[in-house]
Amino acid sequence: MKNLETIRQLDAADSLAHFRDRFELPDGLIYLDGNSLGVMPKSAPERMKTVVETEWGQHLITSWNRHDWIGLPRRLGAIIAGLVGANPEEVVVADSTSINIFKTLSAALQLNPERSVILSETGNFPTNVYMMQGLSANSGGSVRHQMVPTNDLEAHFNDDVAALLITQAHYKTGYLHDMQAITKAAQEKGIIVIWDLCHSAGALPVDLNACHADMAVGCGYKYLNGGPGAPAFIFVAERHQEKVMPVLSGWLGHARPFDFSDQYEPAPGIDRFKCSSPSILGMSVLECGLEIAAEADMAEVRKKSIALTELFIEQVETRLAGQGFELASPRDPSIRGSQVSFHHENGYPIMQALIDRGVIGDFRDPDILRFGFTPLYTSHEDVWRAAEILQDIMESGVWREPRFSVRSAVT
Repeated sequence: MKNLETIRQLDAADSLAHFRDRFELPDGLIYLDGNSLGVMPKSAPERMKTVVETEWGQHLITSWNRHDWIGLPRRLGAIIAGLVGANPEEVVVADSTSINIFKTLSAALQLNPERSVILSETGNFPTNVYMMQGLSANSGGSVRHQMVPTNDLEAHFNDDVAALLITQAHYKTGYLHDMQAITKAAQEKGIIVIWDLCHSAGALPVDLNACHADMAVGCGYKYLNGGPGAPAFIFVAERHQEKVMPVLSGWLGHARPFDFSDQYEPAPGIDRFKCSSPSILGMSVLECGLEIAAEADMAEVRKKSIALTELFIEQVETRLAGQGFELASPRDPSIRGSQVSFHHENGYPIMQALIDRGVIGDFRDPDILRFGFTPLYTSHEDVWRAAEILQDIMESGVWREPRFSVRSAVT
């Protein structure tokens, strides 16, 4: 097992270490939950101050033109496009992940009007499943949603399936799907493939166009460090854009919104997938996170991600052998995202005891302790010390204290 001196040598040689200084990390805190909420960029408060005090406070409505508020969705979309292997005109930042999932599902059904099934894997993130269920329930029987086990997905690729909605990196386990292989297999059956990138964008290389992907969605507040509730993004391949009449035909998706016409006319290209007015405060802060991500080499980010997750698995399994921890994530790093999850029958109180000691992860029912590793600000020493603290919690039995079993509203 690696000792602390070796761990510090790894940090000293880390080509991404300088990015850590760009984020606000409280002293003494080991933050391993960036796959749920990313850390605040140090530039965010000043950016927010400028937007609130000057752009909104002084320049008021003139800021839509003066500071190009109206251009934020496309400007940020172009930055994200560079992170996910898309063209700038194929990505726009808009609305929330849930709303964008609805947009893509309804668009896929338009592109495959003779088909009626929307397909996903069992255990997918709830908002994906619920959007499928809602769309199906309100279709008058014309649409059916179908959930099948992950290892049985391809067996259900058939002429009835209009769309496949699939998450690249699974939110509980971090299992990483082969985007290229699944997209190819589904498209050979005429299926439109929608990728959920919430747990992969900003954490590993993504190349949507190299995989000939149809559509994708993702959020801004995890590995993109855009702040709580940050706006989401939507990708639609250029070949599909003009074929879709948006079901959520919002004012800003109109070809000429300031004509104030009674008749909706979809904007050309990706702009038709805008709906609501852009959240200027949220988008302005998201831009801070995206500017940092855009500077990083995603190949180096992935390399460090694998090193951090491998180190954590090694440390936990060595220090805590025989204490009930079972790896829930894939052992093979090539099919594991930037997180590590362990099963433990007492997962909830153990995680609460960790948080009490300054190691922030999270818990997912029924028994998963989940740890996310953001290579831009997580160090090897963070990982080593987190495992050391977990060992102490288990050996001391402190996790058994009744206060750690009291469920909070957010786990």
